[in-house]
Amino acid sequence: MRWLIIISFLFLCVSTNAQSKDTTVFYEGKTYTLPDVIVGDSKWYIEFLNRIKNDTTFYKAFRNLRVLNFTSFNDIKMLDKKRKVKASMFSKTKQVRTDGCRQTQVLEENTTGDFYDKKHQYNYFTAELYAALFFAPQKVCGETNIVKGVDISAKNKKGIEKHKEQLKMLFFNPGKKIQGIPFMGDKVNIFEPSAIQLYDFRVDQDTYRGTPALVFTARPKADADKDDIVIDSMVTWFDAKNMNILARTYTLSYSAGVYDFNVTMEVEMQQFGELTVPKVLRYNGEWDVMFKKKERAVFTATLFDFSKEK
Repeated sequence: MRWLIIISFLFLCVSTNAQSKDTTVFYEGKTYTLPDVIVGDSKWYIEFLNRIKNDTTFYKAFRNLRVLNFTSFNDIKMLDKKRKVKASMFSKTKQVRTDGCRQTQVLEENTTGDFYDKKHQYNYFTAELYAALFFAPQKVCGETNIVKGVDISAKNKKGIEKHKEQLKMLFFNPGKKIQGIPFMGDKVNIFEPSAIQLYDFRVDQDTYRGTPALVFTARPKADADKDDIVIDSMVTWFDAKNMNILARTYTLSYSAGVYDFNVTMEVEMQQFGELTVPKVLRYNGEWDVMFKKKERAVFTATLFDFSKEK
């Protein structure tokens, strides 16, 4: 209730004082830009910034998919150098969870080009990564959606499976350190002291699809060395009433021996009971991964019809 009262007051201030100026504040060595109406309640913005720094709800939303039934439309397009479609897959799938195990049922599927090889294996790493996130062709058992205390790493993986796990962590838990990626692991951890001189952080009020929201933005400073940057932009919308994450957009780029990529992702969330889950995920990008050909792709995942295991 206290959060709701504070947020309601903030939005009232914004609507009646459109000329209010921004203010720069310092917190744990970092510079944040906040509207004056927020700065007026120092205890509130410290709580909010702490929440952002320690937020795990985005990552947990994807882990929640492991413990639910859901249906999804999957639209993947692989592009050539001129960004024309050279292979594609559109499918409707349903994940069914029973007796603590989950498995994906393919309800419909249409493909073009060389999306699959002769053994019906994915010809593209992008498709492999997508499948690793949303599909379980074989039964997967014993999973949970617990985030607290979970060690996010790829230390038990090898070769291409290790690269796949690292990229999953990068794309679906942005802003957190990733172990084992040469030259890049520390550069994605934008909330650590090493990022103090690299990023501008900002908090604003806005609405997201009609819902009052607090918007947290992280962007590199104009004079930041591009070689030190992996996250080019990250914008997150939080529900002003309860601080549930509503959506996030982010752009990542990197160039080194193991990975070379430039991708933009948009993720819209929804509530299923007490759980936050992805509703729509859009990807547009290209990458080179060691031992794989360069790939350009766009894909959209649309998830719906959630239910719990009976």
